[in-house]
Amino acid sequence: MRHYEDEGLIVPGRFGNGFRDYCQSTIDRVLVIRSLLESGLPVRLIRDALPSLTDGSHAGADAVGAEFLHEVQSHRDRLAARIAVLRDQQAALDAYLREARRTDL
Repeated sequence: MRHYEDEGLIVPGRFGNGFRDYCQSTIDRVLVIRSLLESGLPVRLIRDALPSLTDGSHAGADAVGAEFLHEVQSHRDRLAARIAVLRDQQAALDAYLREARRTDL
């Protein structure tokens, strides 16, 4: 939770003694953050889109939502390109290993 606070993703309340107060809305926000992080989205993108995803209002959400979806699609496309390169590298290594094992016999 402190990491999310340090990243500017949450702003917890404070009790009189200075301890953090994680209310239910903050906990709900953390669940959204975790889900997006587990999907591989960068913190920068999450930070930019988070207000429209968690504030409960829909004012301006369509414009921000469209931009967010465009960014997510771009991130997904870059990820797919990296996966394709890794698959090609894996296939090349598999071919090398098959050939090396065949010549060892």
